[in-house]
Amino acid sequence: MPQTGPLSALTDDQTGRGGRPANGTATTVENPPQTTVPPETAPPRPTTGEPTPSTTAAAEAASSAEVPKRASHTTVTKELAHRSTETDVFPVRWVRISGTRFRFTAHWPAAHLFFGPVDDRHQDPMVVGETLRQASMVLAHAEFGAPADTHFVMWDLTVHVDPTALLLADAAEPVEFDVVCSEVRRRGRGLHSMRTTMEFRRAGRLVARGTGSTGCTSPRAYRRLRADRLNAPDTPVPLLPGISPQTAGRTRTDDVVLAPADRPGVWHLRVDTGHPVLFPRPNDHVPGMVLFEAARQAATAASGLHPFLPTTMTAEFTRYAELHSPCRIETEVLDERPGEVTVRVSGRQDGEPVFTAALTAARPARVRSLS
Repeated sequence: MPQTGPLSALTDDQTGRGGRPANGTATTVENPPQTTVPPETAPPRPTTGEPTPSTTAAAEAASSAEVPKRASHTTVTKELAHRSTETDVFPVRWVRISGTRFRFTAHWPAAHLFFGPVDDRHQDPMVVGETLRQASMVLAHAEFGAPADTHFVMWDLTVHVDPTALLLADAAEPVEFDVVCSEVRRRGRGLHSMRTTMEFRRAGRLVARGTGSTGCTSPRAYRRLRADRLNAPDTPVPLLPGISPQTAGRTRTDDVVLAPADRPGVWHLRVDTGHPVLFPRPNDHVPGMVLFEAARQAATAASGLHPFLPTTMTAEFTRYAELHSPCRIETEVLDERPGEVTVRVSGRQDGEPVFTAALTAARPARVRSLS
């Protein structure tokens, strides 16, 4: 499977680098029921490197001394995964191997309202990142003591996928994936932040790798960070006309998150707060998964590849994307290596960067005419 450089990834909530307020440096938040807990400082932005064997081993040794192995499986609920319906939950169950290692079983369905097939052969590669995101929150709650009302922040995401192993014909097969938690920082008995690194296999074949960092904050801290934006969901967001679903690589108009702009290779973010998967509950900002999907759709439109089957997807988030301000999505297409294309995507809002992403896909070989 192609792999270029170290893996680095994410989850989601709101906090800041080095204890700064996250309003300028965080991304996406799931909003569970609000309760009051003691105030806390925000976790620093984690590094994006993949954990080394030595650091992982040290973390395991420390955790294993206090956390016994558990042989029985635990079922993933929609509440743990921060989803509103069971059909949107992809991890099914997990078992603890040690204090920092876990083994999950997941199901990637052949049909889904949003994460459906991209053509008649391949499943959607974006399901890998969504599974990573959900599993990270599950572990934060169930294994590391993050309360149910915790918010999670996404800092960065990198996923490497082998599209030839992500076939619709194999959709009935369960996906097994191993998770290593590193850079674990505690807040009392709860979780302050951590990084998760995952390998996904189906029928023994490696399908994907990914890694991500999770920061945790309380409802009280979040209210301080987002005080001037908490009422944003009360104001309707105008739904812009989208680009054609075919151009965006989608089959349904409702799933398009790009709107036309003033020149080729540039779009505006199209925010549909009524979308049942992208906005399963009211939110005071644009969720990170919407921005990641915007990057994928922009890469598809800019490259002209249909389907656009990324082998590598990376994203870094620098600030919240607000609901009521235009967010401009810009692309740059690079042909850096023979046989593949990379599209760099950036999002800007109110003159400030919101996120950057890079997606690389194989470019189909040209068929030479015999005439």
